[in-house]
Amino acid sequence: MSDSNTDLRRLDWAKGDGLLPAIVQHWQSGEVLMLGYMNAEALTQTQSSGHVTFYSRSKQRLWTKGESSGNVLTLKSIRIDCDADTLLIQAEPNGPTCHEGTSSCFGERADVRPPPGFLAELDALVAQRHAERPAGSYTTQLFDDGIRRMAQKVGEEGVETALAAVAQGDAELLGESADLIFHLIVVLRARGLSLTDVVALLAERHNRHGG
Repeated sequence: MSDSNTDLRRLDWAKGDGLLPAIVQHWQSGEVLMLGYMNAEALTQTQSSGHVTFYSRSKQRLWTKGESSGNVLTLKSIRIDCDADTLLIQAEPNGPTCHEGTSSCFGERADVRPPPGFLAELDALVAQRHAERPAGSYTTQLFDDGIRRMAQKVGEEGVETALAAVAQGDAELLGESADLIFHLIVVLRARGLSLTDVVALLAERHNRHGG
C-alpha cells in the first residue's frame, strides 16, 4: 500500500483549476528554497527528467528551474499534504535557487534554514527538562548537579570520543559522539544558550569565510 503522503494519484487538481502550489525544500538541510506552481504535465516532466519543472503563470508554459542559469533543482522526493492540494518537493540545488544569487528565494540561508531535524527536537526537550525538572530524569539530575559537573561530563565525553576515533570501531565512535552532543546541549542550556545558537554561529562563519 502506498504512503498517503506520496500517493500522487490523490492529488486534487480541480481545487486549483489545474495548478497546485509546490514548495521546494533542500533535501538535506530542510531549507525552504522557493515556491512555484505545477500542473499535471509539469509534475510528469519533473518525474521523468529529474529536474524540478513548474508551470509559469506569466509565461503560460512549462518552465524548468535553471533552464537559463543552469542552477537546476535535482529531484529527490515528492510528498503531498493532507488535503492533497499542495506538493512538497525535496531537491538538491545546483547553485543559488534565487535569481538574486541567494540560496533561497526567502532570504539568506541562515534566516530560513532550520537546525537539523531531530537535534532540534532534542534541544527543545532539554529546554523543557530545564524548565520543568521532572523527577527521575537523567537530564534533571545533570541540571541539579550544577554547571561544573555538566562541564566535567562534556570533557569526559570529549576524551572518550577522541579515544574511540583512534582505537575503537565505528559503533563505539558513534555512541561516544552521541553522548558528547547530548551533554553539550545540556551545558549550553544551563548557560541560557541552545544548539540553534551554535548552528547560527557556524553559518555566520561559513558565510564570512566561505567554509
